[in-house]
Amino acid sequence: MLPNNRVDLAKYRLEMSDEHIRSAKALLDIGNFKDSVGRSYFAMFSAVRALFALDAVDFSKHSGVISYFQKEYVKTGKIDVKYSKTLSQAFQIRNNADYQDFFIVSKNDAEEQYARAEEFAKVINQEIQNRLDS
Repeated sequence: MLPNNRVDLAKYRLEMSDEHIRSAKALLDIGNFKDSVGRSYFAMFSAVRALFALDAVDFSKHSGVISYFQKEYVKTGKIDVKYSKTLSQAFQIRNNADYQDFFIVSKNDAEEQYARAEEFAKVINQEIQNRLDS
């Protein structure tokens, strides 16, 4: 049985993930595509950190989060490899959108990122639920 504080932290981070997804959608709807892809990434990032709360691990850098996710969840077969690619690509797109001058994010790009974030969050939510039920 997991300690309550780890479960509570996981639930809080899932709530943050949901909030980021709602923000991504709102930004998409008003045409702020660069900001929308950023929120989509942070929805995925928060979901993964929710999973890590159950492991009692965290990282100060995004690359550490992505690396641990790949090592402990993708390479072990707990999560499909496609979601490793989804997270890594979202991170790169978010960095480009935030830090590169003249980086263009189309409506289609933002819609794709939003859909990926929703799917990713559902998969992570299910993994967390499976752990809590076992």
